[in-house]
Amino acid sequence: MIRVGIGYDVHRLVANRKLIMGGVNIPFEMGLLGHSDADVLTHAICDAILGAATLGDIGQHFPDSDPVYKSIDSLILLKKVMELILSDFDIENIDSTIICQRPKLAPYIPEMRNRLARILQVLPNQVNIKATTSEGLGFVGVEKGIAAQAICALRIKL
Repeated sequence: MIRVGIGYDVHRLVANRKLIMGGVNIPFEMGLLGHSDADVLTHAICDAILGAATLGDIGQHFPDSDPVYKSIDSLILLKKVMELILSDFDIENIDSTIICQRPKLAPYIPEMRNRLARILQVLPNQVNIKATTSEGLGFVGVEKGIAAQAICALRIKL
C-alpha cells in the first residue's frame, strides 16, 4: 500500500547567508533567511514525508521558537523525520522542484540527489530534483526568494 504527501517551502533571499539546497552549499552572492539553514528543498521533502505519514509538518516537529534548531543543518532534520517513519514506512520515491531565478542549479543536482538519497536510505534514482525559473514573475522572479515543492510516496511496511 502506498501513501502520498506534498511539501512546500519558501525562504527569502538575503545578503550574508550561505545558499544551501539539498544539503549542498551553492556558490551565490545571497543565501536564504531562516531559523535553520533555510534549505528549502530539504524542508519541502521533510513536509512531503510527514504528510504521507500523516505526522503533521516540519513546524510541529522542529518549531522555529526552539533554540535547539537555530542554524541547524536541515539534513539533520531530515534524519529525524526518517527516524519517525522508518518503523512503519519505506520511501518509494521523492519528486521535487526548486523554483528560483538564479543561480543555475543543474550542476549541483547530482550531489543533492546523492546526499538526500543517503539520508532517505534509498537509491539516488528514487530521488528526483528539478529546477525551474518563474520567468521573471512574482517574488521568485524578482529574486526576493526561492521556493521548493516535493511529493513523496511511502510504502507501508507489512
